[in-house]
Amino acid sequence: MRIGLQIPDFTWPGGPAELGKKLGRIAKTAEESGFDLVSVMDHLFQIPQIGPVENDMLEAYTTLGFLAAHTERVTLLTVVSAAAYRHPGVIAKIATTLDVLSGGRTMLGLGAGWNEEEARGLGIPFPSLRERFEQLEDTLQVCLRMWSDDDSPFQGRHVRLERPMNSPQPLSRPHPPIMVGGEGEKKTLRLVARYAQACNMFVTPEFSRKLDVLRAHCETEGTDYDTIEKTANYHFELTKSADETLTELKHLAELGVQTAICGVPEFWTLSPLEFVGSEIIPVASGF
Repeated sequence: MRIGLQIPDFTWPGGPAELGKKLGRIAKTAEESGFDLVSVMDHLFQIPQIGPVENDMLEAYTTLGFLAAHTERVTLLTVVSAAAYRHPGVIAKIATTLDVLSGGRTMLGLGAGWNEEEARGLGIPFPSLRERFEQLEDTLQVCLRMWSDDDSPFQGRHVRLERPMNSPQPLSRPHPPIMVGGEGEKKTLRLVARYAQACNMFVTPEFSRKLDVLRAHCETEGTDYDTIEKTANYHFELTKSADETLTELKHLAELGVQTAICGVPEFWTLSPLEFVGSEIIPVASGF
């Protein structure tokens, strides 16, 4: 099992004046501690599950570019970006830029999006769920087109690109892996099977059945199910012993989770990251 660090919050002691310095130290400590991925949410306002909407929130891809400059090994990604927030050609260019400047360490996380409050708050169009899924599929198709040798015109359901040229191309080969987030059985998991190299889901009592649905979609799409990385969110509880945490992670691995993208309480103090690195990651890597 691989372990990733999710950074969901930027409201830390010291305030915005200390954010850059602390974020750099967090990234370096996570990498030195053995985390395989570092991810951020792609939100513009803080989400209710984490804290008050007015809490500090940094723009995701600017932040990932900063993290790229402070790391050398970890994969960098959003979990996940709302396709409707950026033009498909622009998100392909952003992901390519991050991949090139990070030395080929980008994974592109995409989803249909759900946070109407932040979209409306900043004047971003927020169409119906059906249209957002259509935009997501347009974006997936555009990214794959721009990461190919074909720059002929592209016509999607909602966008037209007269020349989807992309120069330079990503360093990752054949392209940065695509993660699709969500667990909808009819649309989301079908898009995973058709376009993606990774999925991201919450672990619920339905998790194993969702993987069965994904497997069925893979059979329909002619995709090798085993090549899709199964990722899930996990939250460390520092009140639990290392053995308790490892038992839970082993259970996730037995369910089929290959990568746990983890929230770590008070990660900005660094010692929780070091604890995970010394007590959890060496054992979990064998699951």
